[in-house]
Amino acid sequence: MRRHHVVVFAAAMCAPIVLALGTLRAEIPGIGVAPDQPSWNPKAAAAYLDGRAAWWTTWPNAARDHGTFCVSCHTGAPYMLARPALRRPLGERDRSAPEVKIAENVAKRVSMWRDVAPLYPDQTAGLPKTSESRGTESIISALVLSIRDAEAGRPSDELRTAFANMWALQMKRQALAGAWAWLNFHYEPWESDDAPYFGATLAALAVGMAPGAYADSADIQENLKLLRAYLQKEYDRQTLFNKTMALLASVRLPGVLDAAQRAALVDAAFAKQQDDGGWSMASLGAWKRIDGSALDTRSDGYGTGVIAFALQQGGVPASNPKLAKALDWLRRNQDPTTGQWSASSLNKQRDPASDVGKFMSDAATAYAVLALTQPANSKSDF
Repeated sequence: MRRHHVVVFAAAMCAPIVLALGTLRAEIPGIGVAPDQPSWNPKAAAAYLDGRAAWWTTWPNAARDHGTFCVSCHTGAPYMLARPALRRPLGERDRSAPEVKIAENVAKRVSMWRDVAPLYPDQTAGLPKTSESRGTESIISALVLSIRDAEAGRPSDELRTAFANMWALQMKRQALAGAWAWLNFHYEPWESDDAPYFGATLAALAVGMAPGAYADSADIQENLKLLRAYLQKEYDRQTLFNKTMALLASVRLPGVLDAAQRAALVDAAFAKQQDDGGWSMASLGAWKRIDGSALDTRSDGYGTGVIAFALQQGGVPASNPKLAKALDWLRRNQDPTTGQWSASSLNKQRDPASDVGKFMSDAATAYAVLALTQPANSKSDF
């Protein structure tokens, strides 16, 4: 995780049962879309996401020691969350090459935990970057391997080690009790003052997604008690973005939110919906760009994708007119040339054609895919 390119945050949210749909269906853009709805192109979305993930794994700025690389919150993690969801509409049976490479990279760093250097050592990045790096990476590693192993249906030794690393770093006292140290470069929304809450939601996701009824393990119940208590205690002061991530975590791990909190969050999210059906990331927190430029307040792929997906996971049916309008916005706003959905930086004005300028669009595309691949009246395998 680097400035502007955070350590992996969110890894593959889906563990779908992959079905062979046939090569003809794989060639049909917007598969599953009713005739009277605008279509979207899953194949183009996959090509964009695969290309960006492959680029990240070889980008010199992402490289770390022992031939490894960090996994980012904007490109790598959302990719791992979303790419499995495209296998069904594309008729794929196997994981993509970037998925395999990212998971193998994480497994290598987990197995060499005592030997690999922190993503940002204190000696070069300043205090307390070692503890922030370790806390962040431990959660991302557990999440990525939970996603991989959920598809296989059984936990690996690497996943068990990743969880052991994660729980060993959980804070036990003071304000962060139940959470973890998290990288803070003062970049929203993943490397900022309130990002430890975001990280804690990912830890809850990792536990809830792990195969083998891991969440019921007797030896982690005290850890889970601390984690749930932190997520509850800090919930009211969070941005709408962080609350949305808590909603996603609550789908996988009971006790993260109660029914009243979930209902209130749905209402709060719909209150921020724009007239065109979408959401702007600018409305999901009290963000201010560090370069003084104005935030883009138009509906964007990230704000719309993450809210729409969370609402679906939280139980809002696709027949809900407001949610249907959001999904319609997503179908209409995929770039037909690149396959991506766009979003802009919350921190500074960037060239959208540059690699750094595409980071928010990487996350946007992943969450748009997650929202658009959900069954009409049921939750996904996420």
